[in-house]
Amino acid sequence: MTSRRAVVTGLGVTSPVGGDAPSTWHALLAGTSGVRHLTDEWAADLPVQIGGRVAVEPTEILERVKARRLDRSSQFAMVAAQEAWADAGLDGADVVPERLAVSIASGIGGVTTLLGNYDALRDKGPRRVSPLAVPMLMPNAPAANVSLAYTARAAVHAPTSACASGNEAIAMAIDMIALGRADVVIAGGTEAAIHPLPMAAFANMMALSKNQGDPTTVSRPWDVARDGFVLGEGAGVLVLESEEHARARGARIYALALGAGISNDAHDIAQPDPEGRGGTRAIRQAIEAAGIAPSDVRHVNAHATSTPQGDIAEGLMLHHVLGAAVDDCVVTSTKSMTGHLLGGAGALEAIATVLALRDRTSPPTINLDNLDPAVELDIPTEARPLPEGDIAALNNSFGFGGANVAVAFGSV
Repeated sequence: MTSRRAVVTGLGVTSPVGGDAPSTWHALLAGTSGVRHLTDEWAADLPVQIGGRVAVEPTEILERVKARRLDRSSQFAMVAAQEAWADAGLDGADVVPERLAVSIASGIGGVTTLLGNYDALRDKGPRRVSPLAVPMLMPNAPAANVSLAYTARAAVHAPTSACASGNEAIAMAIDMIALGRADVVIAGGTEAAIHPLPMAAFANMMALSKNQGDPTTVSRPWDVARDGFVLGEGAGVLVLESEEHARARGARIYALALGAGISNDAHDIAQPDPEGRGGTRAIRQAIEAAGIAPSDVRHVNAHATSTPQGDIAEGLMLHHVLGAAVDDCVVTSTKSMTGHLLGGAGALEAIATVLALRDRTSPPTINLDNLDPAVELDIPTEARPLPEGDIAALNNSFGFGGANVAVAFGSV
C-alpha cells in the first residue's frame, strides 16, 4: 500500500492562557503565564495550592444541558474539537463518515466524575450515583463524544500513555492516514485533573513544585531552581487530513505532519532513563519516518516539565540525535506558561509547534533565570524568529511508564 502524507488543516484549543487557538498562541508568544492560586476551598488543605485552570470555562461555550452529561475532560475535548473542525473549514463539508476517524487521548480520564460519584455513594448511598457515571468517566469518553458529534465511523481511538498520550494520539492519526484507513482524523488530547486527590498524590510523590512564591514564576524548565511541575488543564485538537484530500477541497494547510516515533524506556514507572535512551530512539524514529536530516530540525517544543531529572535527560536526547545540528535548533518549553496538561500536553504543544512553523517564530521559555549547566541547548527567553525555507520541528512527549513519543512537522 502506498503511504500517504498527512497535513494539518484545523486547530482548536482551550488552555490556561487562552480560550481558543489564536488567543493561546498570542499569549505564548508574549510569555504570559496561566498559572494562578487555586481559589477552591479544598485547595487550602493541600501542600500545593496553584495550578493552570483554563482561561475560559467550557460551560461558557457548550450548551449547558449537554455539558452536564460530560466529564470536564470531555467538555474540554468538545470545545477544542468544535474550534478545530470549524477552523479546518469542515462545517457543511462533504466528509464521508466511514473515512473520518477520531484519536483523542487522556492520561487519567474522567477522574472528577469518578471521585465525585464515589463521594455521593459514600455520603448519600448508591441511589445517588449517576446513571451516566460510567460513560462519563471512561477514558475513551472524550474521543467517543467527539465521534458522535461528527459521525466518525472509520475508527475511534483513545491511547493512554500518561503524559505522552496526546502526542501518541497524533502519531496514531498520522499512521491511520498513511495506511489509508482514514482521510480525515480529529486528533488530540485532553485532561481535567485539578482535583484534591490527584494533586495530593502528585505532591506526595514529589512531582509537583512546592514553591510558595509568585505562581506565574513556579514552572521553570531547565532553570537550576526548578523543583517539579505545575498541574494544568485543558485540551488541544488538530484536524489531520491526507494531503490529497485537503488539496482536493482547497483546504488551508498549516503544516505537514511528517512522521512520528514511539518507544519505551522500561526503566522506571515514574523516572525517565537518565541517559535518555528511550526518548533518543523515539526522536530518531520520528526523523527517519519524516524522511528528513537532523539538520532540517530547526525548532523543538520540548516536553521539559520543570523536573530535575527529566529536563536534563531530554537535553541528552537532542544531542544524541541532532549532533552538531543541535546548535542551530531553537528549543522551548511552553509548559513554563501553561503548566503540565498531562494527557493534553502533547496535543497543546503540537499546536504550538505547528503555529511556530506557520509564523516562523518560537515562543519563549519564561522563568529561565539561571540555565542548568548540565543543559547545553539554545533556549530563548523571548520569542525568537525561525529561519525561512523548508524547515522541520519536533514535538516531544514523555510519560510515566516510560512512554516516549516524538512527532515531526514540516513547514509549507
